[in-house]
Amino acid sequence: MILAIDVGNTNIVFGGIENSVPVFITRINTDKNKTEDEYAVIFKTLIEINGGSPIDFDGAIISSVVPQLNEVLKKAVWLLTKCEALIVGPGVKTGLNIKIDNPATLGSDIVVGCVAALAQYPKPFIVIDMGTATTMVVVDKDGIYRGGIIAPGVEVAMESLTGNTAQLPAISLDAPKKAIGTNTADCMRSGIVFGNAAMIDGMIDRFSLEIEGEPSIVATGGLSAKIIPNCKHNIFIDNDLLIKGLEIIYKKNNE
Repeated sequence: MILAIDVGNTNIVFGGIENSVPVFITRINTDKNKTEDEYAVIFKTLIEINGGSPIDFDGAIISSVVPQLNEVLKKAVWLLTKCEALIVGPGVKTGLNIKIDNPATLGSDIVVGCVAALAQYPKPFIVIDMGTATTMVVVDKDGIYRGGIIAPGVEVAMESLTGNTAQLPAISLDAPKKAIGTNTADCMRSGIVFGNAAMIDGMIDRFSLEIEGEPSIVATGGLSAKIIPNCKHNIFIDNDLLIKGLEIIYKKNNE
């Protein structure tokens, strides 16, 4: 079994995966102040809560958009499993053909998601990842990564709205019954939920004009379940996408 760790700005998602099947997946808050010992204890506790043991792992891989934590987590994995974790980055084989202005600037989370989608979905495809930021990226009919967009994440937008206004309350992200809100909370819910869904639908339409073929569309990330069901396009939600992509990359580099 492989220990796969995806480090985002808000959450660290990690889990065990074997033969493309996630055995368990869990998440914790990203904390740049924690030490390798503290992360090792947290990982051990959650692995055991999910019925596993540190000795179950034959290898480990880390994808991270928080460079300060790379070595901390690599040491934590070693303390826990005695496995040398592979960190996704330059020099790591991914199998993804990237054609953008500067491939070295592409986030490892985007690479991992596209690698997983290449293995599971027809090309061309669009991958939507809804986390601290919302990203939408395109791989064309030839399997080439072409680029995409980065937009403020749903919760970032919500925090900006409530934190910078005197009279707007914190609200849940449940979709309202109609788009035209008749009270403050429903107006905010419509703007956030339906507004983000409309943005995603609109960008899919624009992407489709610039690529050849009808794209398949997959979404991942903690907030996708709140927004994607309100989109008009047929979008598959796959919350295990990055964990599966990490296993694929680990195998490519350990053949």
